Amino acid sequence: MPFAKFLDYLQLEKNYSKHTVLAYKNDLQSFLDYCISTFEEHTLENVNYSQIRSWIVLLVDSGLNNRSINRKVASLKAYYKFLLKTNQITVNPLAKHKALKTAKKIEVPFSKNEMTQVLDEMEFGEDFEGIRDKLMIALFYATGMRRIELVNLKLQDIDFANKTIKVLGKRNKERFVPLMVSIESSIKKYIAVRNDYVNEDTKDSLFLLKSGDKIYESLVYRTINKYFSKASTKLKKSPHILRHTFATHLLNDGADLNSVKELLGHSSLASTQVYTHNSIAELKKQYGEAHPRNRKK
Repeated sequence: MPFAKFLDYLQLEKNYSKHTVLAYKNDLQSFLDYCISTFEEHTLENVNYSQIRSWIVLLVDSGLNNRSINRKVASLKAYYKFLLKTNQITVNPLAKHKALKTAKKIEVPFSKNEMTQVLDEMEFGEDFEGIRDKLMIALFYATGMRRIELVNLKLQDIDFANKTIKVLGKRNKERFVPLMVSIESSIKKYIAVRNDYVNEDTKDSLFLLKSGDKIYESLVYRTINKYFSKASTKLKKSPHILRHTFATHLLNDGADLNSVKELLGHSSLASTQVYTHNSIAELKKQYGEAHPRNRKK
């Protein structure tokens, strides 16, 4: 495979999920197929920007949206950066490329009422899967962790003595999130039933299937979608929306932006500021209701 070393680098050194690595592979293969059929060019190392540009034009003409095209080009850019880093090329053909303009994507978080409906009023059942599923949702809302971070949680990451959860984020960066009392009791309840399903290969993994195997990302997505479909009419119901909800609710209730940045595991404030859109909307609402000059006479 022409990209094998790069894909290994993404998975082993950058700690990307298998799903993300597959997306990179598909993007690179798609571009290579285009280069072979259009320019009879069989290696991406020899490609120039005008050839890449012609591929981008083809994608635009095919009706693919700009966001999807930018993601494909980002895969190429990452590959060429890797080739530069490993001295396989001397010039990155995408060094001066500017991403296509896209409309700002506003993701709507769940309301506090929707969270209450799911976590306090919904019936999960007292069997292994019911207890596990409720804990997954509660952990997302209590910590703001990413889906892959939850999948990779280990038993030893839960520190009951110090009331913290260790989360392994992007680029293997560790962070510690406070362990709330309500979550602590839920984890202990789950561990008690989990022990009946564990096997030697997954003894360290926190979240398991009934088969004893480790849970996987698509199952986590389906679980979140299943329960929130009963409580919310929002179009998108996913682990990422729960992460968004965690951040938005903290900011709405007065949390410091830097603190939320650390809890989310962001490397810069710019990433965290995406979540301030809804907190500003809430601030405007409260301002409109509270300011004496804005009250109707």
